[in-house]
Amino acid sequence: MITVVGTGTGAPVPEDLLAGAALVVGGRRHLDAVRLPEGAERVVLGPPAPALDVIERHLEKGSRVVVLASGDPGFFGIVRVLAERFGSGRLDVRPGVSSVAAAFARAGLTWDDAVVVSAHGRELRTAVNVCRARPKVAVLTGPGAGPAELGAALGADATGRVLVVARALGSAQERVERVTPAEAAARDWGPDVSVVLCLDETRAPGGVRTVAGAPAGPGGWALDEGEFTHRDSMITKFEVRALALARLGPRLGDLVWDVGAGSGSVAVECARLGAAVVAVERAADGVERIRANAGAHGVDVEVVHGSAPAALDGLDDPDAVFVGGGGRELPAVVAACARRARRTVVVAMAALDRVPAAREALTAAGLTCDGVLLQSSRLAPLPGDVTRLAATNPVFLLWGVRTPASSEGDTQ
Repeated sequence: MITVVGTGTGAPVPEDLLAGAALVVGGRRHLDAVRLPEGAERVVLGPPAPALDVIERHLEKGSRVVVLASGDPGFFGIVRVLAERFGSGRLDVRPGVSSVAAAFARAGLTWDDAVVVSAHGRELRTAVNVCRARPKVAVLTGPGAGPAELGAALGADATGRVLVVARALGSAQERVERVTPAEAAARDWGPDVSVVLCLDETRAPGGVRTVAGAPAGPGGWALDEGEFTHRDSMITKFEVRALALARLGPRLGDLVWDVGAGSGSVAVECARLGAAVVAVERAADGVERIRANAGAHGVDVEVVHGSAPAALDGLDDPDAVFVGGGGRELPAVVAACARRARRTVVVAMAALDRVPAAREALTAAGLTCDGVLLQSSRLAPLPGDVTRLAATNPVFLLWGVRTPASSEGDTQ
């Protein structure tokens, strides 16, 4: 058996768990904090593969192995790789308090409504997008993905958010600080940060929870136009929005641009489905409508007031883009979006004349293009308790998808 012991958040390792161990594996600070059995081999855990090989050699000899890990080793921890290599039946896991639970406890907050995301050995952008989209997030940190990098990535637009930085939890050097993203970005935090809480206290979730984690997704989407404030019916109709959302595939961890956002109906729906969203709109009254619609639906949408494609400069690369509206600049806008989108671009157009240029812009960027003409007729009442079909304006919907081959060399 391999005994896996969670430590590092205040609880000492019981000596009886170490007794008789021929091999003890763990981080340097965990190993330094315990008294090893006489004659036991000590392996400092770095890249897991070499340590796993040593563990296997000891198991083949019937030796007892102890692995020391931070907090709860079954929560984003070493249990996963040990089970994959040796099987879960050979593991005796003794969990400690996870760093996430400890950090929320130090902050005096519940965390059954929090989203937990790991940036340890992973792309930071996923954690950043989750922090943009959700009001209560715990980020497990790693080299190059600590409080400074997270704060810098969130940037000046993270208004209302606070970062709770937990360092050296459970040790004499423990320190928990509340800072703004800008303050976090300006500091050198050292190597002992284990978790950062990102809180938007203006949107703190409330009420009694039944299911832990992020709130359940919306019960419906492609909302009726009446669910949004808009000007003179200048809004993406729900039939078009339904297919656009299906092609965009917004999800937690994604970043979506809504370019030429108008009322922001697509932006709001993407945010309701869990994505971080940037809405780009050139009309000042449109900017206010987008903010009002986002607030009415309880989601956070970053609004950029400006004209594309120039307004796209400085924005983080998106996973998916919706381009609405039209005009002579449409091909340039689509081309700029297609160059930077990691997954897909969806374009809605009312004018037939715009379709060839938009399609060329998508394919020129290496995207595989497809599309449809959407025509629908809605039930409409007539006098005399009868019903007719009222046609909506036809809309062309094009989408370009980046295949794995065409994504080579993309900016990450």
